[in-house]
Amino acid sequence: ESGGIKFGHFADMVQSDRKYPNDPIRASLEIVAAGTMLFDQIWLGSYMSGGVGFTQYATAAYTDNILDDYTAYGVDYIKKKHGGIGKAKATQEIINDIATEVNLYGMEQYEEYPTALESHFGGSQRASVLAAASG
Repeated sequence: ESGGIKFGHFADMVQSDRKYPNDPIRASLEIVAAGTMLFDQIWLGSYMSGGVGFTQYATAAYTDNILDDYTAYGVDYIKKKHGGIGKAKATQEIINDIATEVNLYGMEQYEEYPTALESHFGGSQRASVLAAASG
């Protein structure tokens, strides 16, 4: 039976913070992409559900620049409203503010660009993209 890898350890293994120290968006997306491959496609797709169609669950989220755009919007919002990454106060209110803003932006983009909806054709795919961009 497969074991697990703690997310902090996984982020250390990917080392995208070292490879892209001046690009937090790219560093974050590299970790998310690797995590998707391991946890969603291999663990959940192959092991948990027998590989019957479930491996396509997260694939659409990482085959285009939609997640990149939503994440970049979130970073721009943090820089504009909170003075930059790591400078916002660590409160639940601030976290809710950022997550809500990024989610609203993402949902508006899905409504404005129907091809984005077609690319992420399931609600679970759209929810996973919005969650990744907000986090």
